[in-house]
Amino acid sequence: MQRRSFIRTLGVAGAGATASLALQSPAIAQTRPKVNWRLVSGFPKQLDTIFGAAHVFADSVREVTDGQFDIQVHAPGEIVESLGELDAVQNGLIDMAHTASYYFVDKDPTFAFGTGLPFGLNQRMTNAWLYEGDGMQLLEAFYSEYNIISFPAGNTGAQMGGWFRKEINSLEDMQGLKIRISGLGAQILKKIGAVPQFLAGGDIYEALKEGTIDAAEFVGPYDDARLGFNKVANYYYYPGWWEGGVALMNMINLQSWDALPNPYKAAIRSASALANVTMMARYDTLNPPTLRKLVAEGTILRPYTHDILEACFVASEAIYEEISAKNARFKLILDSYMEYRREAYMWFQRSEYSQDTFLMMQRRGGRL
Repeated sequence: MQRRSFIRTLGVAGAGATASLALQSPAIAQTRPKVNWRLVSGFPKQLDTIFGAAHVFADSVREVTDGQFDIQVHAPGEIVESLGELDAVQNGLIDMAHTASYYFVDKDPTFAFGTGLPFGLNQRMTNAWLYEGDGMQLLEAFYSEYNIISFPAGNTGAQMGGWFRKEINSLEDMQGLKIRISGLGAQILKKIGAVPQFLAGGDIYEALKEGTIDAAEFVGPYDDARLGFNKVANYYYYPGWWEGGVALMNMINLQSWDALPNPYKAAIRSASALANVTMMARYDTLNPPTLRKLVAEGTILRPYTHDILEACFVASEAIYEEISAKNARFKLILDSYMEYRREAYMWFQRSEYSQDTFLMMQRRGGRL
């Protein structure tokens, strides 16, 4: 219980103490109507990390409102078909979804910014841009066109680069390769000759097992192992250059949001921030031992070769330019995002990177 209280406090502090103070004020005791919402997650139910974040969020809302605001969490396919969460929220079929915004780039590539861009911001930079930059303001204007308001409610951090049924040694090996991938990373891989496939997380295992696809990316060691990908593919690549700091969003129907009393809105903001912090903490705790276990059981770790990374980076810049030329909203947010990337990596190069590199060298030398 003490650990949960600490994390809860940390989560609120990380995203703004104002919401926390609002929850403790007498106002919440004065207006506590009974409200019942339905939330649909975009992630497989067996994943206590990414699917579990929706429960962290809903439990927190329930707790701070003494059970008066009850949000029931549903898995994909229970009341909305997989990948149908955005339409369901927009049309008021459900009150909210916890999902990855970039699942919906086919509607508008601008949705990518709610999750992250290939070769984009890492987890800390993403939070900084969203909370203290102008990220949330820009996204709120965009999401409102779809009758939605959203709040960051999770981050996976940097992800792995996917499971492959065969070894990839050069850019040539990517030609014609059928790979499951989400977001704008799919367009980049297509540009270098791969054949991207978009599947819901729960459908990846069977596709890999049956050979319908040659490779698949999802999250990282813990989630991937829970879904059994290591049983149907031997090679595990890194880094996940298309997902340096994946934000997950609570997407809420605007009419449902507007109908809430202010204390309940504060509860949502605070609980979303808690889910955001808790998810990253869980991944950072669970991924290292899981990766060790995977390697011990036969998984073969491989880095992407430089020619693949370089080709993908060049392709990403070209794609952003192409989209910007015909999508003013995308360009507006891209300009903000890329300016933040330039400044953030200048700082991280001198702070995080320099210390992390030194300590990694000490670890490699057996001193850690």
